[in-house]
Amino acid sequence: MRTHYPAIRPYKTHRFEVGEPHVLHVEECGNPDGVPVLFVHGGPGGGCTEQDRCFFDPEIYRIILFDQRGCGRSTPHASLADNDTHQLIADMEALRRYLAIDHWVLFGGSWGSSLSLIYAQTWRERVLGLILRGIFLCRDQDIHWFYQHGANRIFPDYWRDFVAPIAAAERGDMVGAYYRLLTGDNEIQRMAAAKAWSLWEGRCATLDPAPAVVNRFGSPHTALALARIEAHYFVNKIFLEPNSILERADRLRTIPGLIIHGRYDVVCPLDQAFALHAAWPEAELEIIRDAGHASSEAGTVDALVRAADKMARLVGVQSN
Repeated sequence: MRTHYPAIRPYKTHRFEVGEPHVLHVEECGNPDGVPVLFVHGGPGGGCTEQDRCFFDPEIYRIILFDQRGCGRSTPHASLADNDTHQLIADMEALRRYLAIDHWVLFGGSWGSSLSLIYAQTWRERVLGLILRGIFLCRDQDIHWFYQHGANRIFPDYWRDFVAPIAAAERGDMVGAYYRLLTGDNEIQRMAAAKAWSLWEGRCATLDPAPAVVNRFGSPHTALALARIEAHYFVNKIFLEPNSILERADRLRTIPGLIIHGRYDVVCPLDQAFALHAAWPEAELEIIRDAGHASSEAGTVDALVRAADKMARLVGVQSN
């Protein structure tokens, strides 16, 4: 079974201005002359980690990571101003031009899979290939499953903690109720709501308990950005037309695609990957039999590292 490549440090970092008030943290690792690959993190609002650099052979790939608006090391932290899907797609394309890259591979998980798909549908001539994990199609039913009714039946103990900050009369619209708390003036309520929102996701993200994942989601810096930005996007229906990712799947037909999805993914259930694969049958779908949603689970790491190596071969580069 494959594991991550060894830890690697960036050879270059950037503070990339994308319009007031946002400045993005960007880093480059690996081979400056290698195949460009953009790591697109989840959330929205999740930010990148050091481990995210290590899915790729550093001798083959020019590895580019960026923290999306409002999260990670981008500033201002947890900002919702001018923060929407269309702005993020524009940021990605502006970053490609800034780095003087003609074509690149996109590697995205969860919300990162959504953003990668939308970018590829918008700028398909710029995409060498797509490596996608934990497919999130951004439909109303997908958000309702995790934040209103569905996942609560699998994790009722964690759900009890998730609904606790919300008054009983408001629990018919959990996303809306949380959004009001997360954008309210009461700082104590705002932070408590952020932690409860983020811990719900972190606790449900893995098949087996994973304290490191839960601790990261529960850290104040991560929790505030993740909760505020996710609620902002979800209450605004991801700033997309309904079912737009599947309806535009024909624009993916000429792009090599590798899809990885955990069978026991409760955050983004497997039927989303099946729906994408049905609309984009040219892509390859691999189901990980002993994994949930997180990219850190052993079977998923193995599949993602193998997929990155395979994508290098598909674009004409031999990985070791």
